[in-house]
Amino acid sequence: MPSITSFFRIGSVLVVLAAIAYQIVLKVDLPEPFVVKVIKQLFLDTRCYVSVTTLSSKLPNAECISIGRDGRFKKVFLDETSYPYVKQQRKGHVIPGFWDGHGHLLQYGELMNSANLFGAKSMKEVKERLVEYKASNEEAGTSKQWLRGIGWDQANFGGKWPVASDLEVDSKFKDLHVMLDRVDVHCIWVSEKVLSLLPSPLPKIPGGEIPAKGVFCDNAIDIVTKYYPQPSRERKAQFIKDAMFDLNKLGIVGVHDAGVFPEELKLYQELVGEKDWSVRVNAMLECETRNTFCPDDVSQFSTPDGMLQMRSVKLFADGALGSWGSAMIEPYNDHKDSSGSLLVNATTLSKLTKDWATAGYQVNIHAIGDLANRLAIDAFASALDTLCPELPRLECQAKYRFRIEHAQIIHSDDQRRMMGMGIIPSIQPTHATSDMPYAETRLGKSRTASEAYRMRSLLPLNPILGSDFPVEPANIFEGIYAAVTRRSPHTGLDADGGTKGWYSEETITVEDALEGFTINPAYGAFLEGKAGVIQEGAYADWLVLAEPLESMGIESLRKATVLETWVAGKRVYSRPGPLNFYNK
Repeated sequence: MPSITSFFRIGSVLVVLAAIAYQIVLKVDLPEPFVVKVIKQLFLDTRCYVSVTTLSSKLPNAECISIGRDGRFKKVFLDETSYPYVKQQRKGHVIPGFWDGHGHLLQYGELMNSANLFGAKSMKEVKERLVEYKASNEEAGTSKQWLRGIGWDQANFGGKWPVASDLEVDSKFKDLHVMLDRVDVHCIWVSEKVLSLLPSPLPKIPGGEIPAKGVFCDNAIDIVTKYYPQPSRERKAQFIKDAMFDLNKLGIVGVHDAGVFPEELKLYQELVGEKDWSVRVNAMLECETRNTFCPDDVSQFSTPDGMLQMRSVKLFADGALGSWGSAMIEPYNDHKDSSGSLLVNATTLSKLTKDWATAGYQVNIHAIGDLANRLAIDAFASALDTLCPELPRLECQAKYRFRIEHAQIIHSDDQRRMMGMGIIPSIQPTHATSDMPYAETRLGKSRTASEAYRMRSLLPLNPILGSDFPVEPANIFEGIYAAVTRRSPHTGLDADGGTKGWYSEETITVEDALEGFTINPAYGAFLEGKAGVIQEGAYADWLVLAEPLESMGIESLRKATVLETWVAGKRVYSRPGPLNFYNK
C-alpha cells in the first residue's frame, strides 16, 4: 500500500498541475518561482539537525539540508520558520563526511580477512595469533591461498629480524605458505615453504634488501610476489565490500587510494555501480612494475556520480623509517653504516614526474626520508619549469597539484622550498605517535626537532591528512587526536609517558585537523566545492555526531563515535542502539 508520504506527494503534484493549468487557461500570472519552488520541494529530502557545520564560507553554520535525487545538496539553510518545540526535538550534530587522504582500500579489506598482528609484543604472541587464525581458516596456507597477516615489528623481537624457520610454529605450520607484512608494509616475512619456490641464489634487486633469511624489504618484495597466488575476483570484491562497510562506520565517505594497479582499477570500474560501493574513491595509479611509465594500461576516468575517479599516479622514492629503509641525507643515528635506500634514482624520478605530468596526470610521490623528500621536490621543481615556463612555480603548481605522500622527514631548506612552490604534503598524524618511541633513536634529537613529522610548520600548505590504513587504524578521530595533542590515541601519552605531547610545538587545532580530513583532501583530488563541504551543489555526504566536534574534550576526541554516515544522500551506516533516531 502506498505510504502517506506518497499520497501527499501525488496530491501535491496534482495541486501544482492545477495551478499551472489555472495560469494557462485564465491567463493569470502566478509568480514562476512559486511553481518552480513547489515542484522542486516535492523531490527533495530535507533533514534538520541541532547544528550543521558546513565548512563553507557561504553559510558556515546551518540547521537543515535538502538533498536532490542526484545525491547532491540542493539547499542548506537556517530554519527560521520552525516552531521552537519542533527544534527541541531534533537530535545530532552534522559535519561534512570524512575523507582519508591516504589509505589502501583493497589491502584494508584483505587485512580484515587475514591474521592481525598489530600490537603483538613478542614472537610468542605472534605465533599464538597465527595458530588462532589458522584454527578458524582451514584453507589458509595452501599453495592457492597463502596464509596472510600484517602488523609484526622486529622491534618487539628484541630488535632482531625474524627468520623463515620462526614460522614453523608447530607440525601443522611446517608446510604452510605464509607471508606476513611488517607493520609499515615495506617488508614481508615468509615461511620456508615460500622460500622453496624462489630461485637460488636470490637475485639482487636495486632498491631492495634481504636483511634476514625469509625477510624481504621494499623492491626485494617483488622476488616473492611473483609467486604469490592473487586472490580471486570474488575474494577481492569481498575485500572491497568489507573495507567500505568498516570505513562507513568510522564516518569515512571518501578515500585517496594510494596505489592501485591497472587490473584493480578495472575491478573497481566493474563494482562501482553496485549497492555495496559506499565510499568515494580517488585512485592513484601504480604501474604493475613500480616507478615506470604505463599510460596505455589505463585511461583517466571519473564516474558521473563522483563515486570513483582516477587522474593521478603514485611513484615511490624510498622505503620506511622503521626498517631503516627511508633514504636519508646523513646516516641513521642508530645505524651509522646506512642512510637507507632509494627505490629509484634521481634522474629517473625526475623524468617519470615530467612524463606523467605531461600526459595530464597529477603526480604523487611517496617520500619519507629527507633525501627522498629532497629528490621529490627537485623532480617537482624541474617538472613545473618544463610544464609552465612562462609562469611562477607557485601558479603552475595550482594547476598540477603535485603531492608528497607522507612528507615525513624534510630538511629545513626543503621545507622552505615546498612553501615557495606550494607542494602539497599528505600527512598521517598517527605515524608520528606510532613512531615516536624509536624515531629519535633513528634520527637523533637535532634532526628530529628540525625535520621530522612536521604538521604546524606545514600548515600554510593546507596539508591533506590521512591514516595510511591498514598500516594505522582508519579511525579519523584518532588521527585528529594525534594531530591536536601529539600523543598516542591508544594510551593518551607521549613518548616519555607524559601528557605534554611529543614535540608539541607541531600540534594543530581541531579546526585545522577537521579541514585536513575534509576540504584539503577535496582540493588535493580536484574536488573542491564538491567534496568535504556542505553547500549547494556539493555531494550530499555527511556524518552525525552526538555532540559538536569542537565542544568535545581532548580525551573524548580519541573515543568519539559516529552515529550515522550518509553518502550521496543515502544512509550507509547507522549505529545500533537507542541513539538511532534521526529524521526517520
